[in-house]
Amino acid sequence: MNFALDRWRIIDNEVGKLLTADFMREVEYQSWIANPVRMKKANGKWHMYIDYIDPNRACLKDSFPLPRINRLIDATLRFELLSFTDAYSGYNQIQMDPTDQEKTAFMTEPGLYCYKVIPFGLKNIGVTYQRLVNKTFAPLIDDKVEVYINDMVLKSKSHETLIANLTYVFYALRKFNLKLNLNKCVFGVTSGKFPGYIVK
Repeated sequence: MNFALDRWRIIDNEVGKLLTADFMREVEYQSWIANPVRMKKANGKWHMYIDYIDPNRACLKDSFPLPRINRLIDATLRFELLSFTDAYSGYNQIQMDPTDQEKTAFMTEPGLYCYKVIPFGLKNIGVTYQRLVNKTFAPLIDDKVEVYINDMVLKSKSHETLIANLTYVFYALRKFNLKLNLNKCVFGVTSGKFPGYIVK
């Protein structure tokens, strides 16, 4: 097997999907150019990531606070039903400022491309997403939901409150045009993973 050829085939396929999804565009003459790398995901599939080492060095650190995980887990206790959701292409749901898009440029064999949405690998991406979900779910946090970046747990004391709480969550998602990955969501269960810990 030609590993170099296989690497570029994976990257070219990924670029094609991202162009079709309107997540990126072609560019020319960039001062910032990163390299794509391929990494194996937990599910065994290969995925393209961009190595943004130079732009990340130049970027100031955003000190927006992430929630304390132990507080989030404690807040799920004493609830009969839990629902666990995960965002669909989470970071890619946030549009890049047009003036910053070309700073995400990367090179492949067919050409240069940049992201129109926030790509994985940029510094401050986690806190940027946390800021978004804090705004999206502000009226529901602590009372009905707990959110850690792109992981959310919905807390309900009964089946009746579960339906009502899901309605609130879906309304907030629709209002901010955010989508869930239904393959990674479970509703009305007694335990699950959040964020990386078993809660019940």
